Amino acid sequence: MQGLDIKPNGIYVDVTFGGGGHSRAIMQRLGAGGHLYSFDQDMGAWQNRIDDPRFTFVHSNFAFLKNFMRYYGVQGIDGLLADLGVSFHHFDAADRGFSFRFDGALDMRMNRDSGRDAAAVIASSSEQQLADMLYLYGELKQSRRMAAAIVKARTVSPITTTARLIEVVRPLVRPAQEKKELAQVFQALRIVVNDEIGTLKRMLAQALEMLNPGGRLAVITYHSLEDRLVKNFIRSGNVEGKIEKDFFGRVSTPLKAVNNRVIVPTEAEVERNPRARSAKLRIAQKL
Repeated sequence: MQGLDIKPNGIYVDVTFGGGGHSRAIMQRLGAGGHLYSFDQDMGAWQNRIDDPRFTFVHSNFAFLKNFMRYYGVQGIDGLLADLGVSFHHFDAADRGFSFRFDGALDMRMNRDSGRDAAAVIASSSEQQLADMLYLYGELKQSRRMAAAIVKARTVSPITTTARLIEVVRPLVRPAQEKKELAQVFQALRIVVNDEIGTLKRMLAQALEMLNPGGRLAVITYHSLEDRLVKNFIRSGNVEGKIEKDFFGRVSTPLKAVNNRVIVPTEAEVERNPRARSAKLRIAQKL
């Protein structure tokens, strides 16, 4: 909230509504002339909506940020918050397939009405594609062996449940790191199922376009690939991190980092909420 530097009469966007915690904190700081638009592609988040004329729930993926802002007649915003973590209710619902802690269908879709679920991704991806996703998005060194095991196992019977997937990859997981590495397997699949990297790139570009001069961008990431994209974007205005210079050799960037060092949770925060342990917050201001 400090990073967003909320103006009472400003226009703000929470692109990851979820349980509504961040949105409620923003609403508490808005005045009569302010407004908050909160996005969530999971219609289950609708039940957490805020009953306030200054609040609008947008049932959509945040990749369509600009379209919906134009639809609501918004030409510019004063701040945008993105918490790229998965909501507790997703992790804790066995039938959503997000967690290795429960046996359930391998779904993992944030929006259950669209796209391929995780079982379909496993069934249709080549061994090389599986290895790449496990390495790039799960950062698993044994990605090739896991991919080979998945391909071999699916020829015997389809991998359609979380328990079956765990059964296949568990022999390749280090016992001392079992929880961490199983979580990385599920993370990799979830990122692919929901095209999380692609949608993040599209959202960041649109956020930069929509932000008013002096407007703030606050993004919380949970793995290194996301964090690197956000860091590059803040530094250069593009996710590749390509620095542009003007005729005189001066660096030209549309954003300025508010926190030069990434903000991470304190030990006390992690103790209260272990799921926050990998969170990183970066804040930028549009010049």
